[in-house]
Amino acid sequence: MPLRIRLPFNNWQPRLYQKKLWTHLENGGQRAVAVWHRRSGKDEVALHWTACAMHRRIGTYWHMLPEASQARKAIWEAINPHTGKRRIDEAFPPAVRSTTRDNEMFIRIRPGSTWQVIGSDNYNSLVGSPPVGVVFSEWALADPQAWAYVRPILRENGGWAVFIYTPRGRNHGATFYEGHQGDPAWFVERLRSEDTGLFTAAELATELREYVTEYGQEDGTNLFNQEYHCDFNAAVVGSYYGPEMTAAERDKRICPVPYEPKAKVYTAWDLGIGDSTAIWFVQFVGKEIRCIDYLENSGVGLTWYAKQLQERPYVYAEHILPHDADVKELGTGVSRLETLHSLGLFNHRVMPARAKADSINGVRLLLPRCWFDKVKCQRGVDALRQYRKEWDEKRKVFHDRPLHDWASHGSDAFAELAAAGITGDDAWSRKLDYSKISKGIV
Repeated sequence: MPLRIRLPFNNWQPRLYQKKLWTHLENGGQRAVAVWHRRSGKDEVALHWTACAMHRRIGTYWHMLPEASQARKAIWEAINPHTGKRRIDEAFPPAVRSTTRDNEMFIRIRPGSTWQVIGSDNYNSLVGSPPVGVVFSEWALADPQAWAYVRPILRENGGWAVFIYTPRGRNHGATFYEGHQGDPAWFVERLRSEDTGLFTAAELATELREYVTEYGQEDGTNLFNQEYHCDFNAAVVGSYYGPEMTAAERDKRICPVPYEPKAKVYTAWDLGIGDSTAIWFVQFVGKEIRCIDYLENSGVGLTWYAKQLQERPYVYAEHILPHDADVKELGTGVSRLETLHSLGLFNHRVMPARAKADSINGVRLLLPRCWFDKVKCQRGVDALRQYRKEWDEKRKVFHDRPLHDWASHGSDAFAELAAAGITGDDAWSRKLDYSKISKGIV
């Protein structure tokens, strides 16, 4: 006899405040943004909706976290504290599965649909059929390029996408939420703790005290406001350049920044090997540092980047490269600097290696003079906003090193620009003294 399934499984029902989102999806809605406070059941709703969708339409479904490494703990192995059961077992009971692959965090149900937990740092490396449904969990921390990759796929096959997250400052999560408000094709909702009534005032006060105890007064309060009040204006906890980028936004220095034909363009690079390469395009006009363009990609060779630079209408002054650009590769015996020369890109400056703290302080000194093109530099601006310290969950302290994620590439490229020490248009007037930079002295 065929297996009979009653949906939702295990008599699960959405909570009262979750029903608007559920109804939108159940009635055929294909796009949704749910900016809901911590512990509001965002992933739980998404998992059960996906389970229903997998029986309605046979296809591939993804649940995407910012990083593949965190996906296992956050979703695959997560336990529902109210039931003591794994969340994936509640959404996809073993009885309805035909295949479970723990190492790949992959499930196939008997009708044929597949579901997999992945990271926004490896979405383009997966093989198999394209997805027809994607949950972007913790979207404000994810690589925003993941949506650019998935969007045309879902548009072509009529698939759906749900974005669930709490704010992380004025980054792509904020612009995503604000940009889709008023669009009839999108469900857009922000639910703060005061909107759901899930917690008492005493419980929220306790949460705030615990955040302050763990993170300190300023960071703890900011994180609490993000997590429970869904405040997009709270500073990103552990952000290196949060105050400087907030000031740029406040001073309206993130705006249209046109190319000035009378000024040459400098490029600053972060070269990836099996990773993203990022390039800033910058002009120096008077005391202004004008960031007019930004380029980032992965999975392509230097030939692609050289072609991109040559097709732009810019006149280049110099290309600023990281210290390892002139290291010869073992396989070819040729350095990437030599490869760029062979592709017609000259006038390079290879920067010396330096301490990460010095690079960060150099960027902090540079940012107050910077103007950013709002459209062309959006990804680079988001990277600078999101570049943050790595958090040690076990010791409850920040490491003295940056978290390496999608934001690292644009931030590291900008650090090469700061290291170059350009102070005026077409002028290399000095090199920065890193013994002074580390002390915050210009």
